Amino acid sequence: MNTTVLQSEAATGGPKGRTIDMKLEVTVIPVSDVERAKRFYGSLGWRLDADFDKGESFRGVQMTPPGSSCSIHFGRGITSAAPGSAHGLFLAVSDIEAARAHLMACDVAVSEIFHRAPGEPPKDGLDPERHSYASFATFKDPDGNTWLLQEVTARAPGRVDAIHATFTGVSELALALRRAASAHHVHELRIQKRDTAGWPEWYAEYMVAEQTGKPLPT
Repeated sequence: MNTTVLQSEAATGGPKGRTIDMKLEVTVIPVSDVERAKRFYGSLGWRLDADFDKGESFRGVQMTPPGSSCSIHFGRGITSAAPGSAHGLFLAVSDIEAARAHLMACDVAVSEIFHRAPGEPPKDGLDPERHSYASFATFKDPDGNTWLLQEVTARAPGRVDAIHATFTGVSELALALRRAASAHHVHELRIQKRDTAGWPEWYAEYMVAEQTGKPLPT
């Protein structure tokens, strides 16, 4: 078997460049008390999708964070991992200050916001230039499973296809519109006139480019 060929095929989507969607659907969270975990995540506004209770041998609960395409599973007979051993679970948010305030309003202990570059130690506060992917905060569920909030406002190039650009809620869409409005104002200053007719298309191009990591219009 030629391992090099298989690795190359995997990098390009398989033989002859074929691609098959493989969407991350669920991650498992090890918990000690199913009802407590269900109440905790429910208090954050996470959607309850399923609760299959088969007695002492099995219980499976699925819950989904608002706007997420990926859910969590927890329960009995789900995993042999020790409760509280899940760490580094990322939750992407469009406004980390608002997300942190929401969690605090839900009586969740959340760390102070910090920022860091890849491979560097964390520093206090928001990223000074509010770069996407750079600002964080952490919190834990009752078992100690650790979640990491990460502010993502613009995706790195190639992360999202243009046809899949979506906004998962009113607040995320509103923030994107505000960023587009600010950039459009700079655009008007550059062209030295009001863009009263073409601004909807300009906004749309900017917002899709920002989310999909493509060059932003100027």
